Amino acid sequence: MESLNGFFTFLNNYLWGPPMLILLVGTHLYLTFRLRFIQKHIGLAIKLSVTREDNTAGDVSPFGALTTALAATIGTGNIVGVAIAVALGGPGAVLWMWLTGVFGIATKYSEALLAVKYRTTTSDGSMIGGPMFALEKGLKMKWLGVLFCVFTTLAAFGIGNTVQANAITSLVGETLEIPSYLTGLILAALTALVILGGIKSIAQTCERLVPFMAAFYVIGCAVILLINLPFIVPAVVLIFKSAFTPRAAGGGFIAATIMTAARFGVARGLFSNESGLGSAPIVAAAARTKNPVRQALVSATGTFWDTVVVCAMTGLVLVSSILKSPEKFEGLNGAALTKAVFAAVPVAGPLVLTIGLFTFTFSTILGWSYYGEKAFEYLFGKKFIKGYRIAWVLAVFVGSIATMPLVWNFADALNALMAIPNLISVLCLSGVIVAETKKYLWDGSIEASEHIDIAPMDFIPEPQFATPVPEPKKVLASAENQI
Repeated sequence: MESLNGFFTFLNNYLWGPPMLILLVGTHLYLTFRLRFIQKHIGLAIKLSVTREDNTAGDVSPFGALTTALAATIGTGNIVGVAIAVALGGPGAVLWMWLTGVFGIATKYSEALLAVKYRTTTSDGSMIGGPMFALEKGLKMKWLGVLFCVFTTLAAFGIGNTVQANAITSLVGETLEIPSYLTGLILAALTALVILGGIKSIAQTCERLVPFMAAFYVIGCAVILLINLPFIVPAVVLIFKSAFTPRAAGGGFIAATIMTAARFGVARGLFSNESGLGSAPIVAAAARTKNPVRQALVSATGTFWDTVVVCAMTGLVLVSSILKSPEKFEGLNGAALTKAVFAAVPVAGPLVLTIGLFTFTFSTILGWSYYGEKAFEYLFGKKFIKGYRIAWVLAVFVGSIATMPLVWNFADALNALMAIPNLISVLCLSGVIVAETKKYLWDGSIEASEHIDIAPMDFIPEPQFATPVPEPKKVLASAENQI
């Protein structure tokens, strides 16, 4: 096991090394400029996220799809991940993380647009879509879609299930001294109550849970920042300065070069908001929407809330707290640094951290259950879905009582392998993305309805997964011109 863990550590250093970071950031920048800085429409996107979509195809509301994606996205990376970035990359890493979120909005918009455009109805009338269908229908590369689903199915049980369950039980055990097996049983039961009802049940739960957990955490961070008020401006100045100038060790921070700050800030930002990973588009495809651009804008707000708001708040809390009492946090990293910073604020700090981590990790289990389920459905059909859900619930309990450093490294490697086929689809179909954006946002009306003759997809007999979708000639011609 030690040798296997060493192998995946080595593999992750390669998979998440400079080439992958350059590819992801390069994709963010390329799409940002090609889409005429789509980020400027974030206000419209937020408005659309709470707008009802009646008499349109889809399984859940746009807000339900958004909160389900946010449930999976907002997790321990928003708290512990930011602490790792600050500890290893210095305060400047916070700015690089924030910039990654700003430019990542364009990629999240693009992958969601493709997911809605190429989505398909299943034999029971529900929707399914994501990078696998963009690869199969848009690029005629079904084999790459199959690989994406294999990586997603396996990664979901790791990063989206067992390690999240383990994080919750560890936190509850340390805080309330409750045995892991008891917490695991309760967590598995709660998970079963939600996911056995499918996407509608998951979305309804996330619609209630996600706004509460995000608001509670942001308000809690705001209270801590009020306590640290004299150190907020110095913290902001230090964050900006450290992002572009080398920093010597001292004041509770380790020495960090510009490259170190950028590397850890960008890496943790990418892990946190998942832009380019290809996971969030899977639930975007289930949304009720008049046209692909509307839901793409809604999905793009997920990166805004996750990184531009939540991660930024965490970073500011960490840096201002370290400036306030540097001697308390010398030499601490990751979870230890996070716990020490929040514990330094009486009552409010530990409460915000405990409830924040509990709700963040539980919601991640719910969101990733849907991602893994749809990838599994693409591979094996609907007849095994109940068995998949039962296996998911059992994995929650196993994760609660197990120790698994290997699973983290294994899941990180699979996440990188998920991103590669997704980025291929986004880059190769960027002309289609531009054509759709031109049709509904630049030249047309965002309120326009699009009638898509979606062919039903019957998974029986195997291995046929989809019937090609006839496209309106005008849209195809426009897309080809853009490509």
